[in-house]
Amino acid sequence: MYRKAMEELIKWKENPRRKPLIIEGARQVGKTWLMKEFGRTQYESTVYVNFDANSQMQELFSHDMDVNRLLLGLELYSGQKINSETTLLIFDEVQEVPRALSGLKYFYENAPQYQIVCAGSLLGIALHAGTSFPVGKVDFLKLYPLSFEEFLMATGKERFAELLASHDFSMITAFRQNYADALKYYYFIGGMPEAVASFAGLQDFNEVRIIQQRILAAYEQDFSKHAPNEIVPRIRMVWNSIPSQLAKENRKFVYGLVREGGRAKDFETAILWLSDCGLVHKVNRVTNAKLPLKFYEDLKAFKLFFVDVGLLGCLIGLKASTLLNGNELFTEFKGALTEQYVLQQLVTIPDLNIYYYTNDRGSCEIDFLIDDGAQVVPVEVKAEVNLHAKSLRTFREKFHPSVSVRTAMTDYRREDWLLNLPLYAIGEIASLCSKEADPFAR
Repeated sequence: MYRKAMEELIKWKENPRRKPLIIEGARQVGKTWLMKEFGRTQYESTVYVNFDANSQMQELFSHDMDVNRLLLGLELYSGQKINSETTLLIFDEVQEVPRALSGLKYFYENAPQYQIVCAGSLLGIALHAGTSFPVGKVDFLKLYPLSFEEFLMATGKERFAELLASHDFSMITAFRQNYADALKYYYFIGGMPEAVASFAGLQDFNEVRIIQQRILAAYEQDFSKHAPNEIVPRIRMVWNSIPSQLAKENRKFVYGLVREGGRAKDFETAILWLSDCGLVHKVNRVTNAKLPLKFYEDLKAFKLFFVDVGLLGCLIGLKASTLLNGNELFTEFKGALTEQYVLQQLVTIPDLNIYYYTNDRGSCEIDFLIDDGAQVVPVEVKAEVNLHAKSLRTFREKFHPSVSVRTAMTDYRREDWLLNLPLYAIGEIASLCSKEADPFAR
């Protein structure tokens, strides 16, 4: 299964100034597979250590952090010789031994020649809980569910993915139905690797749903197993409210939908826990469209999205039969699946900051505002055929962006200030906008 993150891992390996690498991401997005595949294809040998319920590793890292002693212990544990040039060290579920996380700084400072990658299902929780290791001693890589283009490659449509990357939209348009059909499948299956691999092999939507239900159940178990007891009920309430939050015309998160009379102070910790786990994406509102957008964050207003569109569809009970009903799937659930899908593609694009915009009167709302450090691009998401762009026009008159993007199930078309981008090509938005637009007009 091709993952773009593999290219980032290869760059990390080739960087002479590399640091121990921490891979962040939700449970079951493929972190373990990626690390092992990286070791298998890029190194002569791999030493894999799973820290979950591993008393030997707990003991090894509980004493002094002498790197030579730690390396000897890892060799004795694995039965393998560790060579700094040809061996990849993999620490999986490393959050289960916090001192191992802390110990990464000693490898970086005292033995930087050793190549170490780490991951864990709840690593974000451990990192934000105050685990002690200095900032600047490790590198980070975020891993998400498969993007739509990765999904195409995993399901035997590699040439279609290559065509998208070529930006030959006259050719892409000729195969629009192929892309539309694949996108319907992606809405249902999503990008969780196990679900995608199952469908690629069996072509069985029922089996996909069983896998998704199992993943959702594992997430629910994590709430009880790993979250502080006092916030578990609130985590469940926030988690279960997300579909109704996204079903609203205005998808801004409303605490009152979680519980009548609910307030921010009641649920902030629960939202932070879900975010640190990688189970939700929090997209904040901005009040202005100047660079950098972070200066204009309104931390009280935000949208919450799921980790994966397929899991969201599973949670709301989306039926496989909907795939047969023309473009109904894209408008199902008031277009929330479409907005979820777009956000899921945007987060996989490196160095892209993602927000949304509404003016103070609420008369202009832009679904997403993206900032690549050079320009700000408004993105309007349309699930319907109706393509009026009133908010985009209002936004343009006020802020004068070089390019504005409307994405829907329509063909690629450049109209003066407006770029119409098919939903199935939204993953190419950053490269397209950087080619077509001048720096943002200040």
